Amino acid sequence: MSVELEHYLVVGAILFATGLYVALAKRNFVGVLMGIELMFNAVNLTFVAFSRFVESAAPLSGHVFVVFVITVAAAEAAIALAVAVLLYRTRDTIDVDRIDLLKW
Repeated sequence: MSVELEHYLVVGAILFATGLYVALAKRNFVGVLMGIELMFNAVNLTFVAFSRFVESAAPLSGHVFVVFVITVAAAEAAIALAVAVLLYRTRDTIDVDRIDLLKW
């Protein structure tokens, strides 16, 4: 038995669903960020799987997209963690439900 494209897509879908559940169910800001990072990694897995198994004129295009997604994810994580530290300093909590800075 060999590992085919469908196996990678199933693992990617499970990772994405897990990340979506974590992002929507957690009340902690850092937990939400971890769910978003899981979703990014699921998308990266599917990009690499399609790049590997689908014949195309540019076989490394999936890998290039993965590098861009990793770059965006790193920038997002750095900014989001800075926002989390700032919110903790001003509000003494990182609970998503208790952050109401934009409410009137």
